[in-house]
Amino acid sequence: MSEMKKDEIAEDQAQIGDEAVETDVMADELEALRAERDELRDRFMRALADAENIRKRGERDRREAEQYGGSKLARDLLPVYDNLKRALESATADQREGAKALIEGVELTMRELISALGRHGVQPVAPQVGDAFDPQMHEAMFEAPVPGTKAGDIIQVMTAGFTLHERLLRPAQVGVSSVPRS
Repeated sequence: MSEMKKDEIAEDQAQIGDEAVETDVMADELEALRAERDELRDRFMRALADAENIRKRGERDRREAEQYGGSKLARDLLPVYDNLKRALESATADQREGAKALIEGVELTMRELISALGRHGVQPVAPQVGDAFDPQMHEAMFEAPVPGTKAGDIIQVMTAGFTLHERLLRPAQVGVSSVPRS
């Protein structure tokens, strides 16, 4: 082989070696770019999910504030209901006849209060004597053995309870039967 041919072959081999090195470098750079792309895609998807969760949480908080924001006011009005009810229950037949207009005014005020509370989602929990005690809705104020009842039956209702959009605002205060003594 001629010297020139040998030089050309050497140059070609050097060029092929340089291209192989360059190809390896490009492959490494391509792999690095793919890894960076995947990392950025992952971060983007996580940020998108976080934004969606924040939106949902904000919507839920807004709904709860709308529904339950007035719970303090409603709770403060419940003693007014209790006092009106006690006033009506304590009036005797003679007093009702003598102060008919006053009693009607108190009854009207009571109905209007119940109506206003109802418009805002406040509903009474009114257990009856003989109903089963429900610790989720009732508060036992005392326990007494009463013949003819089962343990856990309501024997007296002291105050009505109330819910606000199905969430307990105040439990009904009741007396509960215990096991009668023999």
